[in-house]
Amino acid sequence: MVSKSYSNLLELASGEAPSFGYMNRRIPRIMTVAGLISDVDDDPVESVCSDPSSSTAHRDRIIMVANQLPIRAQRRPDGNRSCWSFEWDENALLQLKDGLGDDDIEVIYVGCLKEEVHPSEQDEVSQTLLETFKCIPTFLPADQFTKYYHGFCKQQLWPLFHYMLPLSPELGGRFNRSLWQAYVSVNKIFADRIMEVINPEDDYVWIHDYHLMVLPTFLRKRFNRVKLGFFLHSPFPSSEIYKTLPVREEILRALLNSDLIGFHTFDYARHFLSCCSRMLGLTYESKRGYIGIEYYGRTVSIKILPVGIHLGQLQSVLRMPQTEEKVCELIRQFSDKGRTLLLGVDDMDIFKGISLKLLAMEQLLIQHPEYREKVVLVQIANPARGRGKDVKEVQAETKATVKRINETFGKPGFDPVILIEEPLKFYERVAYYVVAECCLVTAVRDGMNLIPYEYIISRQGNEMLDAVLGLASSPKKKSMLVVSEFIGCSPSLSGAIRVNPWNIDAVADAMDSALEMADSEKELRHEKHYRYVSTHDVGYWARSFLQDLERTCSDHVRRRWWGIGFGLSFRVVALDPNFKKLSMEHIVSAYKRTATRAILLDYDGTLMPQSSTIDKSPSSKSIEILSSLCRDKNNMVFLVSARSRKMLSEWFSPCENLGVAAEHGYFLRMKRDEEWETHVAATDTSWKQIAEPVMKLYTETTDGSTIEDKETALVWCYEDADPDFGSCQAKELLDHLESVLANEPVTVKSDQNNVEVKPQGVSKGLVATRLLSAMQEKGMCPDFVLCIGDDRSDEDMFEVITSSMGGLIAPKAEVFACTVCRKPSKAKYYLDDTTEIVRLLQGLACVSEQIDK
Repeated sequence: MVSKSYSNLLELASGEAPSFGYMNRRIPRIMTVAGLISDVDDDPVESVCSDPSSSTAHRDRIIMVANQLPIRAQRRPDGNRSCWSFEWDENALLQLKDGLGDDDIEVIYVGCLKEEVHPSEQDEVSQTLLETFKCIPTFLPADQFTKYYHGFCKQQLWPLFHYMLPLSPELGGRFNRSLWQAYVSVNKIFADRIMEVINPEDDYVWIHDYHLMVLPTFLRKRFNRVKLGFFLHSPFPSSEIYKTLPVREEILRALLNSDLIGFHTFDYARHFLSCCSRMLGLTYESKRGYIGIEYYGRTVSIKILPVGIHLGQLQSVLRMPQTEEKVCELIRQFSDKGRTLLLGVDDMDIFKGISLKLLAMEQLLIQHPEYREKVVLVQIANPARGRGKDVKEVQAETKATVKRINETFGKPGFDPVILIEEPLKFYERVAYYVVAECCLVTAVRDGMNLIPYEYIISRQGNEMLDAVLGLASSPKKKSMLVVSEFIGCSPSLSGAIRVNPWNIDAVADAMDSALEMADSEKELRHEKHYRYVSTHDVGYWARSFLQDLERTCSDHVRRRWWGIGFGLSFRVVALDPNFKKLSMEHIVSAYKRTATRAILLDYDGTLMPQSSTIDKSPSSKSIEILSSLCRDKNNMVFLVSARSRKMLSEWFSPCENLGVAAEHGYFLRMKRDEEWETHVAATDTSWKQIAEPVMKLYTETTDGSTIEDKETALVWCYEDADPDFGSCQAKELLDHLESVLANEPVTVKSDQNNVEVKPQGVSKGLVATRLLSAMQEKGMCPDFVLCIGDDRSDEDMFEVITSSMGGLIAPKAEVFACTVCRKPSKAKYYLDDTTEIVRLLQGLACVSEQIDK
């Protein structure tokens, strides 16, 4: 397949003919005026169904996509015209040019610049960034960027993901459809930019953070088999918070168009999985340590790994002469005067808990007068990334609190709290880390927060700084951390003092503990933290994520892909190449030319939708179709269900020649007027006296659950219960029943929304074997077999009929094992839903009626 992409960006930059080229021009400027869109691009150039194709081996290439490029841009005057200078932004987390440590990996960056570039300069800027930095800039009009970034991202997504609900208009964050459209439109522009340079057969695309959460849908729609990873750097809220978002399902489905989704902590991943379960009805399971969600035949993997810091970069800053000079200055300012430095480094926003930290400092000085004039809190307040009323309120509150504390506890020439609002250079911040006795992070909610990691590495220092600090005689280093329970790095810092930042007294006590702790304990804690942080840097994080992405995408090339759905509901189905949709023409043709036919049908989920009305009885249309099929003397039609024989007898009494297997085949009859026979030896059901009290216990504690008492089986159903709690209770019940029934002749199985206890040796596969054997005994070796089912219990039937060719089934028989919906199955065919199944059976019934005439 010839892809609409360039295989190598350097060919493009040099003006040479691209090896995968479909257009011979330099990289185009991205759209500078984009209309608002509501749907996914419907450009039909790329086939919705992708088939495997060969590709030429070359260097692995990662396309790294984020809202901002890791580039600093500066306009400088140059005669009569303006020109730009660019350099790497060493503070950018995603600047991985040295982090991957693999010369065989080429990293391309796609994102926006912080500075606005005039349309007349965009071509030149694009070319410069591509040639020098392998960066692809995305240019957005100022008004559209404002709606997208300062509007939907910062006013709606960011507060919601940090657990802030827009309970009143004054709080902001109320959903605005025009801002959502701008968000989708910008994601589409990013997709267009990526499509210009991607080789979809070989490149890996790694998308970052909440700014681009619908981007996976645009890429997956254009290139069904694109190898796509997504990492969320912010928290993911609980389902109770997330479900208030009006576009909740669109965003979830867009994220699920990724192959691998990464989170900093298990809590964030758990919340995402819970949302998928509650809002989309999806389940997940863990296999060999990997968590996966089954989504239309694809397994979307979940990765849990906190990001690290640029270790080499920080260590190089520690070696800078400027850092040493600043450390010396701070020692003179604090240590030489007998003052202990506590440090806070935070963005000036509502979630960083700066005011709570200041209140804790005030409480510390009230409760411990001995610390007055001896302990100083330096609060470095970085400029806020957003803007609005809330930022101004935080700034005003912070300044007022600092002023009050300094007026109360300060002396001439001494302030217990120093607020630094002007931007500091990185080496200046590092110098504060080196000198600080304790670092305080009291954010009320933060996705990760790398300040503690930077502090730990800075406190480890080097020989030059050891000499400045007078530590030459002590090889062991020490550090202390007081961190909020609500930040992403907290779980990985087991030696830190963890606090609830809302509890001012507890934070003050933690500060006191950090100051009073013995040096030997501080050294042990520092050593533990340093060992973790130094081995889990940003390079380790990136390599680990990309390894899992490669593993997840390893079977892309051998599978068949279909795109289904419209707009942001688009998704792809990935299945085995031999798994096909059962066509009416194919099966009708086989049906006409065969003389002995066996038809096995499941009921719930096959003839009757699972999520149908309370009345589960068959429609008159279904009865009519089955009766028509049964009247054909060449047919043996069998209904195989988990339901009771009494219920099935009542429902299907009009079908005289219909064979029925009830309770998974324990009871069986070949025709309506024949006696029921048991497929296995009669069993003692005294085990119910053990199982039923257990089930009743779980029914009483699980609202919405019920018990169905059959003749030979007991079923605990939680279809109407809370999905998370029901699933959790089902697992507990399964273990409980297996334990108490260990010596009974029964099996305990869990299926969709139920746990069932039934006699051993009962399965739908044995029903299929019994039917085929009965036909053979009558001299009827079927040359046409149709078996349709929708759940795990039906897989046994599929296995029997596909393995019986040349035995119970004629050697050249037409065999159709068909499941409902496209999903992994032992069946070779599928139909999308019960409507298609009824339509198929109606077509076969019409053929029978025509033959009879």
